[in-house]
Amino acid sequence: MHDDHNHGQGGHEYGPEHHPVQADAPSVEPQIALMEQALRELLLKKGIFTTGELHRSIERMEALDGAILGKKVVARAWNDPEYRSLLLDDGPRAIAEFGASLGLPEFRVVENAPTIHNVIVCTLCSCYPRGLLGLPPSWYKSKEYRSRVVREPRSVLEEFGLALPPEVEIRVHDSTADLRFMVLPMRPVEAAHLDEEALAEIVTRDSLIGVGLPLGSQ
Repeated sequence: MHDDHNHGQGGHEYGPEHHPVQADAPSVEPQIALMEQALRELLLKKGIFTTGELHRSIERMEALDGAILGKKVVARAWNDPEYRSLLLDDGPRAIAEFGASLGLPEFRVVENAPTIHNVIVCTLCSCYPRGLLGLPPSWYKSKEYRSRVVREPRSVLEEFGLALPPEVEIRVHDSTADLRFMVLPMRPVEAAHLDEEALAEIVTRDSLIGVGLPLGSQ
């Protein structure tokens, strides 16, 4: 896991190790939170929807799906081996081919493999490549996610509906103000026939953070 937390200056209020102080996501009134949790668990138990469907629904509400550049980047990397190599070797240059600039000192793409799964976090605030993924989801900014995914990543991923086999190594990458990450998920076998435009439609924001998989993945 990357744990360099030197967050440069930028007009923020800074806490330990020069990290911008990030207020935790506003808490919901305890009784309302308990009611919401009970209702959610009941609906899941009755099979009204699955955990994966729940998170995809939240994703659609929290992000502008059609505006997420990261989906197009991943789709091209899946279809173009040369572009994939460029993306892994020089992320900013690869993004520039879409006419975009992240404005970050350093940006890295980490690739999933059959025995390796990557997940992104920012443990002390909520650094996030907005230019690629849109607005960060509320759970990404929460204190619970920021602290737990480092200590018990497998359990956290299971709560997102992503149960990985024991032999898969989970690598947690800690973002900073100067360094951001994006996950390059594995292309689903079922999507082998899709063109670049169709591939972009199956890439989810959660799969780019590492808490989910592309649509259609087994």
